[in-house]
Amino acid sequence: MATTGGRAAVAVYLVVTTAVFLATVPLHRDFFDVGVYYGAVDEWIHQGGRIYDYVKPGTHYGFTYPPFAAVSMAPMALVSWPVAVGISIALSVVASALLLRWLAGPVIRRAARRPWFAFTVAACLFALFEPVRDTFSFGQVNLLLVALVFADARLLATGRGRYAGIGIGLATAIKLTPALFIGYLLITGRRRQAALASATAGAATLIAALIDPDASRAFWTDALWNTDRVGSLSYVSNQSLQGVLARIQPDHPSRAVWLVCVIAVLAVWAYRSRVAVRQGDDRAGFALTGLTACLISPVTWVHHLVWLIPALIVLVDTAQRRLDEGHRDRRVLPVVCVGLYVVLCSSVVWLWRWDSTGLDAFLGANAYVWITLGLLLVRPGPHGPRPPGAAAPVVTDAAGATR
Repeated sequence: MATTGGRAAVAVYLVVTTAVFLATVPLHRDFFDVGVYYGAVDEWIHQGGRIYDYVKPGTHYGFTYPPFAAVSMAPMALVSWPVAVGISIALSVVASALLLRWLAGPVIRRAARRPWFAFTVAACLFALFEPVRDTFSFGQVNLLLVALVFADARLLATGRGRYAGIGIGLATAIKLTPALFIGYLLITGRRRQAALASATAGAATLIAALIDPDASRAFWTDALWNTDRVGSLSYVSNQSLQGVLARIQPDHPSRAVWLVCVIAVLAVWAYRSRVAVRQGDDRAGFALTGLTACLISPVTWVHHLVWLIPALIVLVDTAQRRLDEGHRDRRVLPVVCVGLYVVLCSSVVWLWRWDSTGLDAFLGANAYVWITLGLLLVRPGPHGPRPPGAAAPVVTDAAGATR
């Protein structure tokens, strides 16, 4: 059996190796997105410019989020560029720590003999995950949004559900993708929380409209509908259903086919989410909603796939439980978990960056879409009724109690 000193040495080795890898190997994005935020806010605050007219010099990319996002980022206008980058990194680190505690923590405390060592391993795996790497490297807000949503999950978990919805509402006002979680609250009978989330999103949007009516008008009537502002739909980084269709028909992707696919995915999501909640697995329901949001969004860049993390953790937890309970297929699921993680860390889709035509590209360039769709269709988490006396998983997992 390894000694405490031996584990500490391994932990240090893992941390150092991970840090060296992140500093030297992956593609670095030079904080491109935080540069867009910083430039747009500076133009708006200091030069009286319009938020949605700003274009980052040397590119054709501008600010694409709702006006409340710009209001939230306005303090960046008071600091220098290095400080803005530092704040972006610090906020993502805090969000990452919270998500590890809320999502992986209950699994680690239940299954690991040395939780501190397991947390170290989990943190390294988390940092190596490609969407997480890109979120840090771009200076994106993805991890903050996931943390806001799962803060509400934690409130539901710890018996403070009357306050749940504020995080989802704020996340929706900053970026529209988390709005699907309001739908999740509705279809699972949390009308009070859904109303609070809607009211929060509406209030934040109204505040932004009062601060800059012209910007709000520009976003809701023009910028929101102009997908060219965020880049080509067929670009290989777009790992959504719309991205798949755009790569099949780059010139004229069918909107009708996309709508049919979206409706079908939403139907599967609604059914599986309701089943999950009936079985007491609210945790899986939240995970399914994150998967669905990625699939139906017109644009889901690779760094947006941090929304897959909850589903992967639920899948790992299920694999661990099957090992503990001696299921006949107990060795299959751990292999699947490792395989999915490796693929999602591999940057494999970028092999088709310059040519996304042909059968190989249909399979490989859309690999992350197929994984997301597979996780939705084969629901992560236990199937069948909950053991007698067991509490709802999201409650116990978020609060850290046993099930």
